[in-house]
Amino acid sequence: MAFKKLAMITQEADGWQVPDWRRLQADLVTGVGELCERLSLRPDQIPGGADDDSAFPLRVPRRYLDLIEPGNPDDPLLLQILATGREREAVPGYNADPLDESRHTPVPGLLHKYHGRALLVVTGACAVHCRYCFRRHFPYQEHLSGGRWQQALDWLARRTDINEVILSGGDPLTLSNRRLGELLEALAALPHLRRLRIHSRTPVVIPERLDEGLAALLASPRWRATLVLHANHPREISPALAERCRALGRGGVTLLNQSVLLAGVNDDAEALASLSDALFEAGVLPYYLHQLDAVAGAAHFAVPDARARDLHAALRDRLPGFLVPRLAREEPGAGSKTVLAG
Repeated sequence: MAFKKLAMITQEADGWQVPDWRRLQADLVTGVGELCERLSLRPDQIPGGADDDSAFPLRVPRRYLDLIEPGNPDDPLLLQILATGREREAVPGYNADPLDESRHTPVPGLLHKYHGRALLVVTGACAVHCRYCFRRHFPYQEHLSGGRWQQALDWLARRTDINEVILSGGDPLTLSNRRLGELLEALAALPHLRRLRIHSRTPVVIPERLDEGLAALLASPRWRATLVLHANHPREISPALAERCRALGRGGVTLLNQSVLLAGVNDDAEALASLSDALFEAGVLPYYLHQLDAVAGAAHFAVPDARARDLHAALRDRLPGFLVPRLAREEPGAGSKTVLAG
């Protein structure tokens, strides 16, 4: 199938106005010095030492800094976004491709690991660089060059056994509504695709991304869309995010959340229970609590399995079952995620 090419237009259609979220996405902090200054911190206060020369550089919208406590070097939101010297430590068992994704790439830009589902890497861009990211070493230049999505769309057209497509990246919601709409139009033309899922952290750091244009795209009668957010801490569920999530839910979008269990960030039963409560108030159901993928540079975030199971048991004691996410790990070669506690 031929993918309709776009004109070289970067502005949005309504009066050539760049949406608020695009301006917020471009308003970034990329240096440790500025980050520390804005948060009233000294670089020597940072555990492990701040790192301004990381191969996976600091990148965070200033919008997200409003949620971080000034003067606190152990703030759980700060720890998720600040590059430190601990990322340079070589740890056995941690590597650049922890999920062996290179073996599950039938064509560039597409991953096929699980029956009936395929994941489309739509962009290498993210609104924020999370320090535990399992694709921090992913070779995006090999997957998004040339025809970009065309080979993946052609593969999906041939594979009538695939009934669900997952948009990932990078972060698919860094794309404009115009560009995302073109992709959804191409996918909607494949009759065997019955479900659409989008995984994104962008709304957590820029709630304004959940705008009316995106809501209209996801409200298509072609399929019931699912948006899977990625929030790890209750303070990330800001009033602005909650309001926009509730609006999306009223429009028929299914909203789920998946978290990563991170030492020093959310390895605390009270924090995890508060996160589930905050998500529910926003109309979002907890989905997965992931054990850390063993990616090089993130070993200091790891939580032992025994501790993870204890935390999950504490959640079951505190919360109704529908607010307890499944504790899971993704393992290379497995036919599904490995559930450690359900």
